[in-house]
Amino acid sequence: MVGPTTINHSRPATHRAVRCSIFLPLPSRSDLIHAGDRRSTAMALSLRRKQLDVIVRMLHLNQQQQQQLPDGGEGQGEEEAYKILVMDAPCVSLLSPVLRVGDLRRHGVTLTLGIDRARQAVPDAPAVYLVRPTPANADRIAADAAAGLYASFHLNFSTSVPRPVLERLAAACAASPGAARRVARVADQYVDFVCLEEGLFSLAQPRAYVALNDPAAADADITALVDAVVLGLFCVVATLGVVPVIRCARGGPAEMVAAALDARLRDHLLAKPNLFTEAASATVASFQRPVLCLFDRNFELSVGVQHDWSYRPLVHDVLGLKLNKLKLPAEKYELDDSDKFWVANSWSPFPKVAEEIEAQLAKYKQDVDEVNQRTGGGQAGVEFDGTDLIGNTKHLMNAVNSLPELTERKKMIDKHTNIATALLGHIKERSLDGYCDCENDMLVNGTVDRNTLLSLLRGKGTKEDKLRLAVTYLLSFETPPSSELEQVEAALRESEVDMSAFQYVKRIKALNTQFAAASGTATKSNIVDWAEKLYGQSLSAVTAGVKNLLSDGRQLALTRTVEALMEGKPNPEVDDYLLFDPRAPRSGTGGQFKGPFREAIVFMIGGGNYIEYRSLMDLEHRSQPSKHVIYGATEILSGVEFVHQLAELGQKAGLGGGSSNLPTGPA
Repeated sequence: MVGPTTINHSRPATHRAVRCSIFLPLPSRSDLIHAGDRRSTAMALSLRRKQLDVIVRMLHLNQQQQQQLPDGGEGQGEEEAYKILVMDAPCVSLLSPVLRVGDLRRHGVTLTLGIDRARQAVPDAPAVYLVRPTPANADRIAADAAAGLYASFHLNFSTSVPRPVLERLAAACAASPGAARRVARVADQYVDFVCLEEGLFSLAQPRAYVALNDPAAADADITALVDAVVLGLFCVVATLGVVPVIRCARGGPAEMVAAALDARLRDHLLAKPNLFTEAASATVASFQRPVLCLFDRNFELSVGVQHDWSYRPLVHDVLGLKLNKLKLPAEKYELDDSDKFWVANSWSPFPKVAEEIEAQLAKYKQDVDEVNQRTGGGQAGVEFDGTDLIGNTKHLMNAVNSLPELTERKKMIDKHTNIATALLGHIKERSLDGYCDCENDMLVNGTVDRNTLLSLLRGKGTKEDKLRLAVTYLLSFETPPSSELEQVEAALRESEVDMSAFQYVKRIKALNTQFAAASGTATKSNIVDWAEKLYGQSLSAVTAGVKNLLSDGRQLALTRTVEALMEGKPNPEVDDYLLFDPRAPRSGTGGQFKGPFREAIVFMIGGGNYIEYRSLMDLEHRSQPSKHVIYGATEILSGVEFVHQLAELGQKAGLGGGSSNLPTGPA
């Protein structure tokens, strides 16, 4: 019989260890990261690598592994144990961008199953569970253990388990004969975020902008969402092994998240050891810590709705890229850092991408012709299929060796040809180049050709395209001429566009003027007042920055602010930003260190986008000395998705349809 043990996953001190007589002793969470993969003296923003390390260790039943390869494989280690992987939907989403099916097989996973689906028993195989710590998941795990579906149960929760959930699981397992002895391990993994690539992550929290900006939202709903954001950010910094200095503007969700995260980190640091103990002992000076910059989506609304002409934002906005996966009518594609063409060209303007595809195709045909000529096979221009190889042995072997590389190149060319063809169809059908040009003129030059604007609003394009253009127009000019504004509204009505989002932005611009002098301090006791002041404060930032939007190397107001916060020098744009240092004493000012910082985590509350991500990457590349930046958001939104949230808020505010009661939908 297993004796009483203490389950302590190095969770924050507010979640005390739970005494339970049915589970085996657990290692601390800090032991679950390979010591050789820690970068104590320089974080180097290795978020994806560190999340992958934790997941791979989990797949090997939390046993020590030999050196792991960069692609998620591993070197020669102990004999592989085959196992079943059981996940819920959120954990499927977080695992998908970092490990493919082939990667899972290399780590001994023979079956991947959903926890909420009926599953057959595999009584001779161990099962690894990766799920969120919810009561429903706890009940299902206990039922699986009671039924003896698997030989042993290795339970991994994506974040810290609340005490009631852990006690519920323990009680259910204890009540079933044999269930308790099948549970081999319970661990908190702190990986509850979706890492799309090395410098980009999402908390996968949908509609956060609506929830935080709805004046009718209940205090409990606001608090629950803020707590969820804090928990996600805690997972990010725990995976990185760093305690950041936190900066944010006064008022609104950013300050609420900053204060709550500061409190959670402080409580966690009281426990010894904790998730940051090893990193703290190796840290020499405070300047090696990163700065966490928190922003509200209202800080720069126009970026959320504008059209963009670069390949990656176009694929995301127009074709619906999700979790690095793209689904076209006839094909499904992975678009990540394993695709060399995507890595090299995804930030290029679409016309340049089309030219590069043509160049790659021409080079491929030239190489095929060269192989065929050297082996005496076929005529120039005949594609290489490996069946006409003749000639001397040397040329034959060279041709055989080149076949896999040529085949992969052809697959890559066909893949991006299909994607570019699909994009081109939408561009022509919707005149997306016209929308991009018009919005660029307004945001960069502060000018608009009225005839071009009205022609687009009355011409091609979906209703969402037209609405996004109109909203961009509203945000680009402090006081647009009333006659011109009336013409814009009339053109939207003629195109049968729902006016909710347009009227909503128009309303908060009016609030911006009305509350320009307000402090904007958020109070949970008066949600309506908080929302109005938030609008006033944030829209003033928007109107102050739009004139230079996308200028100076496409640098956004967000990027300028992050750069100023990292430099730590006196700057009127950021001098009034709040500072929270969880390692500093609570008394006094709460920490005085304001930089400079070499590394930053930038987080957008209410939804981020690829345009901001690209701008921050540009900051990395041009900075001397070099800077490292991670960009994250509650969710990564396309312009269509964000304008739908604006429309929903307009409808909640009683602005549904504006002066038009016509239905919404594609034009």
